[in-house]
Amino acid sequence: MALLAELTHRCPLKCPYCSNPLELERASGELSSEDWFRVLDEASELGILQVHFSGGEPMARRDLPKLVAHATRLQLYTNIITSGVLLTDEAMAALLEAGVDHIQLSFQDVDPVMAEWIGGYAGGHAKKLLAAQRIKAAGLPLTTNFVIHRHNVDRVDAMIAMAHALGSSRVEIAHAQYYGWGLRNRAALLPTREQLDSATETVEGARDRLKGAMIIDYVVPDYFAARPKACMGGWANRFLNITPSGKVLPCHAAETLPGIDFPSVKSRSLGDIWSNSDAFNRYRGTDWMPALCKSCDRREIDWGGCRCQAFALAGDAATTDPACAKSPDHFLMAQAVEESRPDAEFVARGCMQVPRVSSDTIYVREF
Repeated sequence: MALLAELTHRCPLKCPYCSNPLELERASGELSSEDWFRVLDEASELGILQVHFSGGEPMARRDLPKLVAHATRLQLYTNIITSGVLLTDEAMAALLEAGVDHIQLSFQDVDPVMAEWIGGYAGGHAKKLLAAQRIKAAGLPLTTNFVIHRHNVDRVDAMIAMAHALGSSRVEIAHAQYYGWGLRNRAALLPTREQLDSATETVEGARDRLKGAMIIDYVVPDYFAARPKACMGGWANRFLNITPSGKVLPCHAAETLPGIDFPSVKSRSLGDIWSNSDAFNRYRGTDWMPALCKSCDRREIDWGGCRCQAFALAGDAATTDPACAKSPDHFLMAQAVEESRPDAEFVARGCMQVPRVSSDTIYVREF
């Protein structure tokens, strides 16, 4: 159904929960415009309906309007997932002329000081607010994203209120997911059970209050779950991801799994990769499942959970996701929660320690 086109790993922000790999692709290794044109052609032929341009920061690519225009000519629904800090009037005009359908705008917090501490970008919050105004003035639907964690989860109510005030048709309140830099910084990011329960109650109340006015998507961390989520709707069921260098993945974190050769669009067609590659067939469906999953009546509901999480926590991508209460590794989830610490410091991209910040102190990282 959908293609996530990771155009670049370049980004002016340095969020400590970034899902990009620890080893980032350099600009010199990125696919060219012509490569992406061909990929979009093949995506359309494959029957894909939506293309989500992401990164890093997709607007760091100067050819983004050309890529959007090409996707529009193919009648693909186009969405840009952006931090918004590069969305100037000129950039907005170019995207509108290209025919962009939707823009998804990320925020780190409602408190500017905390937002800029998390993102490591001075003045970023104000630029995001201006970007939201430009999107609404252009007549485009606006989705606002908030990634929540221990340090901002207590402001979920204010996040929803801000999203509504900005005119969002949809807001996503998503707990940090623990892959890439998120896994590296898990001890500093995981909320407490009490924080999670409070956030969930806040979201449910806001859904009732704003029903018909704004859709609220809510993504919880697996670390407090009894059942795993159907990660990406199941491995290679509905979604594919292309990295800046052209590797094709069933999910954005799949490169963390060892022993899998993820093919490239430089050497194989998208259709061939989707249908015939070992990487996409290895955990597709139910035949690969261990006995515990294969005998479960939820096997075609959660599809065995997340392969990347199974490897990250249990060391085996083919085992039952530790998020499942039936898993012999389920204790690892509680162990991770116990290891999280209020005084833990972030390891920032570039392996710099990030000092904690109080609400009356502005701290801007320099790189």
